[in-house]
Amino acid sequence: MVEGADASSRDPRRQGREPEQIGSRDLTAWPTALGRLLVGAAASLGRRVPWVGRAYGWSTAHVAFVAFAAVAMGVAVSLTKSAGEVYEAVVDHNGISTIDQPVLDLAVQARTPWRNEAITWFTDVGGPVGMPLLVALVVGGLAWHWRTWMPVVVTVAAAAGSLLMTLATKGLAGRARPPLDLAVPPYESSPSFPSGHTLNATVLTTVVVYLVLLRSTAPWQRVLTVGLGAGFVVTMGLSRVFLGHHWFTDVVAGWALGLAWALAVITAHRLFLTLRPRPDAVTLTDGAPGSTRT
Repeated sequence: MVEGADASSRDPRRQGREPEQIGSRDLTAWPTALGRLLVGAAASLGRRVPWVGRAYGWSTAHVAFVAFAAVAMGVAVSLTKSAGEVYEAVVDHNGISTIDQPVLDLAVQARTPWRNEAITWFTDVGGPVGMPLLVALVVGGLAWHWRTWMPVVVTVAAAAGSLLMTLATKGLAGRARPPLDLAVPPYESSPSFPSGHTLNATVLTTVVVYLVLLRSTAPWQRVLTVGLGAGFVVTMGLSRVFLGHHWFTDVVAGWALGLAWALAVITAHRLFLTLRPRPDAVTLTDGAPGSTRT
């Protein structure tokens, strides 16, 4: 690039492209052998499906993103087997399940009318209406600033997998919710394991935090973003226990499954960033995806 060129011309947001770094971390760099193997496999798969490019104008990066997300979704749904094993621990009253009733008892003791009302309002924010609206506002703003649909695509992929995991796991476990006399109305009747509010809030919040970090320019912005996101996810899960709508192990499963799926979606996006065509690129040192550009 010519020395002294307008810095704004190099701004990825002005080019309709997402930034490739979070702070000093280059998201297109894969320092481990496993990471390089993953990039190579994704690139190979993208090149071996040429009909997608011809039909839809997709690049290798687009094919890699969709393929990895699809495979990861299959793996994530297969985690329902592990969720079922956790459920077995629940019904056998061993392991982590031994804390379910004591935690609920503490929640019941801490309730007051105004706390119940405030936490019910908060938990509704993470519900099937509030959470999608909140995320749509943030992601829509990012898409507008970046002049690209990729934030929307990433979020929709995350939401689709989250919904599928919730439905599959609830159907497998079929665990009953805490007794109604220990719950705060309005009552819910769907299976309790895992907590759908917690799982979906974990997935969507983690992905949104990741997208916001791509735009953050100062360390304090990144610390604040991660802190707010983590606090929201933790309190959303605990609110479900406080209201008696879920057992604590339902929430733990929601956190674990949600984080696993969110990280898979983020990895798919990193593969897209690594493999997408670069307007300022010339060659790669060894022709391998993710290698140092020269």
